[in-house]
Amino acid sequence: MIDDPDRSALVALSAPIDAAAAAPEELARALARGIGRMLGEAGQTCLYEFTLRTGRRADVFAMAPDCSFTIVEIKTSVADFRADGKWPEYLDFCDLFYFAVPESFPQQLIPQSCGLIVADAYGAAILRPAEEARLNGARRKSLTLRYAETAGRRLMRLLDPAGLL
Repeated sequence: MIDDPDRSALVALSAPIDAAAAAPEELARALARGIGRMLGEAGQTCLYEFTLRTGRRADVFAMAPDCSFTIVEIKTSVADFRADGKWPEYLDFCDLFYFAVPESFPQQLIPQSCGLIVADAYGAAILRPAEEARLNGARRKSLTLRYAETAGRRLMRLLDPAGLL
């Protein structure tokens, strides 16, 4: 099995998904794909399972053409949402923060201060816009460089999984 988180995220997202009968991990993958499609249509690029400087991993980390950053935290169930106390730590690393949930999720549980996305494997819709909190210039530069490095490393691994490049 692949033990590299960057490579695992790429392999997992490319696998076919039956969201209706999915286990929590498969459902999260399906939602990530739908979110990526929506953000891509809006001109953003996405990295999945992006590790922040704190060691936390954002489910979806997107960069817009103006170098603004969006983090989307995927919650597949009420239990998943209630067990997660780490999401406020993401706020210092993005301009916009959203929770993304499947359509059956009780949306009133999501804090009003957070954006809300409903997604499936084929797309997503923003039901509540996120409140913008602009990053400072130094943090933005650092994130931009890490984003580029991570994207480049993942592309290299796709082209040469054995690491011979």
